[in-house]
Amino acid sequence: MTEDAKRYNASDITVLHLWEAVRARPGMYVGSTGERGLHQAVFEVVGLAVNEVLAGRATSVHVALAPDGGVSVADDGPRLPVELEAPLTSMHARMGSGGRVHAELDMVGVGPCVTNALSSRLTAEVRCDGTRWVQEYVRGVPVAPPTAVGEAMGSGTTITFWPDADIFQTVECSFTVLADRFRELAFLNRCLAISLTDARVPGEPRSERFRFPGGARDFVAFLDAPRRRPVHPDVIAFEWEDERMEGRAEVALRWCASDEKRLRSFANSRPTSEGGTHVTGFREGMAAALHAYARERRLLSPTDPDLGAARIGQGLTAVVSVKLARPEFPGATRSLLGNTAVSACVSEAVREYLGNWLEGHPEQAAAVVGRLLQDASRS
Repeated sequence: MTEDAKRYNASDITVLHLWEAVRARPGMYVGSTGERGLHQAVFEVVGLAVNEVLAGRATSVHVALAPDGGVSVADDGPRLPVELEAPLTSMHARMGSGGRVHAELDMVGVGPCVTNALSSRLTAEVRCDGTRWVQEYVRGVPVAPPTAVGEAMGSGTTITFWPDADIFQTVECSFTVLADRFRELAFLNRCLAISLTDARVPGEPRSERFRFPGGARDFVAFLDAPRRRPVHPDVIAFEWEDERMEGRAEVALRWCASDEKRLRSFANSRPTSEGGTHVTGFREGMAAALHAYARERRLLSPTDPDLGAARIGQGLTAVVSVKLARPEFPGATRSLLGNTAVSACVSEAVREYLGNWLEGHPEQAAAVVGRLLQDASRS
């Protein structure tokens, strides 16, 4: 053992405060110090406001990009000033009960304290009981306790932060990237109204508001819009709750006259680009329903093989969304759903609901199965 090793003791250990740890390894918390990480810092704060709406405490979320580089996230829900300090300074501090109504916008389950630590400055404003309270932070450190600064109308919270140019390679957010994610959230959560305003260019403000009462049905129609040639006019959509998986699921799908496949899957509003048990269940249930219908109508002879899963997916646009009390993401990227009960639950429900739709819409069902059989005959 060397002399240096012998002298090593507790005095050689450096304990980092939260903000120091985040700033030392920002990529661990937001993915990168590039544009992707910058947008994730925005989503960490937006998630706090979105979940106020999903919990029924607020009605809308407003995000604004300011000329000085600041990003403001506002909601109209009631909140006490002291309630906001915890999620801005502590890891894993969540407002409300979470569970299946909770949207997963954070990257590693830490929350908006990450954005606070990676911002050169952050201001939290709470309007409560006729009083406006403000607390300021510098690089994650509170400058002072929440302070009453005047009167306020109504209730709500506004968090404004300035991403730190010493951390991020760029501090200019993409309007398109943010709008795409907010539109997606609105499709997945019918009760959510979220707007994005860009005032960075003088005289050229941009603004969009997203709200889709049709949910996944509207999502599929949006995804299909560029293709236009549906095999059947109706978007097939259904949702259900199953206590075996402790959650709800929503599915929407439509076939178009195209070979392109578009399957978008989500768990608690988080994109699951690697799929998972909900996608497996969806594919199994869809195949079972179509096979059963084709056999019963004698569109397939007893000796014909079942339609392959690849053929069933030809031209399909689908959205599969589950909202679970305890979602499990086995991978570090949290893009793969692992809840084992989900697969069988989704498979059974899709087989039942899609089978009922096929029986109740014989003309559209004939068009779908005819298209799939035509593709099979060409292979």
